[in-house]
Amino acid sequence: MNNVYILSDKKVEGAINLPVFEIEFIPQDIDLKSYDAIIFTSKNGIYSIDSFNKDWKDIPSYAIAPLTAEVIKSQGGNLVYTSTQSYGDDFAQELIPILKGKKCIFLRAKKVLSRLDSILRENDIDLVDIAIYKTVLKKDINKSYQPPKNSTIVFSSPSTIDGFFKHFTWDESYKAVAIGKVTAAHLPSYIYCQVAPKPSLPGCVEFAKNLGNN
Repeated sequence: MNNVYILSDKKVEGAINLPVFEIEFIPQDIDLKSYDAIIFTSKNGIYSIDSFNKDWKDIPSYAIAPLTAEVIKSQGGNLVYTSTQSYGDDFAQELIPILKGKKCIFLRAKKVLSRLDSILRENDIDLVDIAIYKTVLKKDINKSYQPPKNSTIVFSSPSTIDGFFKHFTWDESYKAVAIGKVTAAHLPSYIYCQVAPKPSLPGCVEFAKNLGNN
């Protein structure tokens, strides 16, 4: 049997949840009405800003992926653009011609691995970036939750990698699936990892299930 584990509490059919981190919001005093565009690269940024400043809903929002876009819409935001790439650096390249002449704000995690903000600034985009949430590793996880042999572990962010290896050890029988190139590059070099063709948790789980049938 191919057990597929995702390292968050998001429910995905066919996967077992093994959360290794938590999200903490970082409330900020931001005058959002002075901006023409908000850039989101995660649903966590949306949930965070919505918890302390509702003005974001009136500002045109630019989403890195369809799932992020769906959260913007479900929370009542003004979605105007969804990336076709789903990777931070590629998303930045898409945004350059779209955001020319606009005053933009990037609501991000405290720790970011992509160069989205640098790329936009290097191309003369008027950008402010503010950290409004952070990832915190869980302090205690029962070691008995260690996935059994031959499981497939889905890594959906560098934080899930850090969390997994804080609490568990890698078994040579495991398979690794990453949601994207940046996440895959964060894995230890001794682990062979495959990047899912669809950069979403459901896409990763679907890909991981098919691996088990090969």
